[in-house]
Amino acid sequence: MGPFPDFRLGSVLATSFTATLTERAGEPVERIPTPQRLADWFDVVGLPVGTCTDHDLTRAVELREAIHRAATATADGDPLSPRTVRIINAHSARGRASPALTPQREHRWRLSRGAEVDDALGVIAADAIAILSGERDGRWALCASPTCRAAFFDTSRSRSRRWCEMNTCGNKEKKARFTAAHGGSARQ
Repeated sequence: MGPFPDFRLGSVLATSFTATLTERAGEPVERIPTPQRLADWFDVVGLPVGTCTDHDLTRAVELREAIHRAATATADGDPLSPRTVRIINAHSARGRASPALTPQREHRWRLSRGAEVDDALGVIAADAIAILSGERDGRWALCASPTCRAAFFDTSRSRSRRWCEMNTCGNKEKKARFTAAHGGSARQ
């Protein structure tokens, strides 16, 4: 794994971005603590920006937290704060990325030379707007893990997912319940 925790990637760009900070209600795990780590995350999700600065990291964290606040409010049925909406909209407006099709029929993003980070953040903000505005089919939910509480977009058929990720939070919670039910006698 190296000196940094692995990225948690899902099928929804905006929530994969908010998952760069995990265990929000426990001991938070920052997955993009440096500008280079942010650039690495952009590469992994198909938004190659080259390099990032400390200022880029600050702006990215601002957007990440605004998306998380908006998603949490939506999951809880609360209104979005005007400040949160302004931050998401400002990042969306700054970006000028354009969708591109590859010969393999894959969707990619074409980022503007010299404005790659603005474009990448704009793509993420636009994805969040599409989800938050109801353009995509699904529902916002909060992870049932008491230490995680990540906001995630549930597109399962029944819309009844409880965990942001089954292979992390879901398994931890199921193991904890099993251990509690069996008096800690379960083999590790």
